[in-house]
Amino acid sequence: MYIALLILVPIAAGGLSLAVGRMRFALAALVATAALHLAVTAAIVATAPLTEPNGVWALDSPGRFFLSILSILFALVTLYTVSFLVSATRDGTPVPRHFVPCLLWFLASMTVVACTQHLAVLWAAIEATTLASAPLVYFHKRRGALEATWKYLLLCSVGIALALLGTFLLGVAASASPSGGSSLLLSTLREAAPGMARPWLEAAFVFVLVGYGTKMGLVPMHTWLPDTHSQAPSPVSALLSGAVLNCALLGILRVYQVCLAAGDAAFARRLLLVLGLVSVAVACAFMVRQRDYKRLFAYSSIENMGIVAVGVGLGGVATYGALLHALNHSLCKAGLFFVAGNVLRTFKTTEVHEVRGAYGRIPVSAGLLVALCLAIGGTPPFGPFMSEFMIFKSAIHISGAPFALLFLCCLAIGFLGMSASAFSMVHGEQSRDSSPTREPWPLLAAPSIALACVLVLGVCVPRFIGHAIEQTSRLLIDEGDASRPPSSFPGD
Repeated sequence: MYIALLILVPIAAGGLSLAVGRMRFALAALVATAALHLAVTAAIVATAPLTEPNGVWALDSPGRFFLSILSILFALVTLYTVSFLVSATRDGTPVPRHFVPCLLWFLASMTVVACTQHLAVLWAAIEATTLASAPLVYFHKRRGALEATWKYLLLCSVGIALALLGTFLLGVAASASPSGGSSLLLSTLREAAPGMARPWLEAAFVFVLVGYGTKMGLVPMHTWLPDTHSQAPSPVSALLSGAVLNCALLGILRVYQVCLAAGDAAFARRLLLVLGLVSVAVACAFMVRQRDYKRLFAYSSIENMGIVAVGVGLGGVATYGALLHALNHSLCKAGLFFVAGNVLRTFKTTEVHEVRGAYGRIPVSAGLLVALCLAIGGTPPFGPFMSEFMIFKSAIHISGAPFALLFLCCLAIGFLGMSASAFSMVHGEQSRDSSPTREPWPLLAAPSIALACVLVLGVCVPRFIGHAIEQTSRLLIDEGDASRPPSSFPGD
């Protein structure tokens, strides 16, 4: 019942908005749907008992965790989008009739990813996220936006095709098991996992990792992400970076659960570790002297999803840190793209060297920009510092000091690249027109809430969040490979 509401209401609201065709009605539908989605998700997390899922539609610990991130993030995006679209209309920018409907269908498809236990349905839902979000990227109808949209569609479609092949191979591996069958339900696959043919299972994980890794932004399948983020409107970039990447991550984690049940976790973890570290290194290299601040934030997303992959690949307490980092990254990156929208609205450019003296023009947004850049860079007392420290500490214990130092050096380079651009934009030489510009409060409220949440996560992880991350982590670790036993998670 609850899951049906979460999926069907956004679909219906999007259809009604498209049929009515009035901006005021569309915005009302958007706000109502976001509020309902958040309320229903909170009710599920707070009251519904956590049972072993055995059907197509069920919420286990990973599903609840990523659904909660999605619901919170979409509420912030809605708060920002209302003022963003009103401001765009006043500035003479035409708002496409399909914008709000596609935003709502985007929410529905991402909700399906979190709520399904069937890997074929999950694959279809991840493909639906691409189809629903592609028209949103083409909001400004520029040549660059059209090119980025097609690049997004083509590369993600190739990736999703590889993920489909991986899903088929997983079915082949399951059929070879004495207890296997034709079902792609996660519970059935985990039961059949010990008897699966290992070559088929390993091939399936490789294809799924490459396929969903394309959508997740892992190097070298990341090339769509910087172009898409540089052209998409800010609320869309916030969803793409803060929610869609998590959907792809969840798709990988589902197959990783099967590898764990099969006792073949070491193979999967090595791949995650290598791809994660390469993603961090390449992204941080591109962040140095980056000329476009929206592309800078996109490369930061690649870096941070690489950090998450490294954490899962290390296992043990690092898995807890990886999931906590996924939450921190979603909040930080949404806030950064909201602020990027405010900067673009004032300076009419995404070039770093053309934005100077932002503190004199938009002092609140400039302060938020600096704070969020420090947060995503891993400085205390913000949440990413805690999650990155947990992963770094586990890296020393599991992989040794050389790997940990290489990981730390990459993070330092990324931080320097991010902070150098942010400070030059905020404190650079001011233009003649340096008088403060009025900033609508909804454009400031969304990034401010995101920053406040990240600050809370850095000071003390609330008990209910720590418990949710701990429950999810227990499903994603191999106790034999853990850096510490599950009973010593920070949430205990």
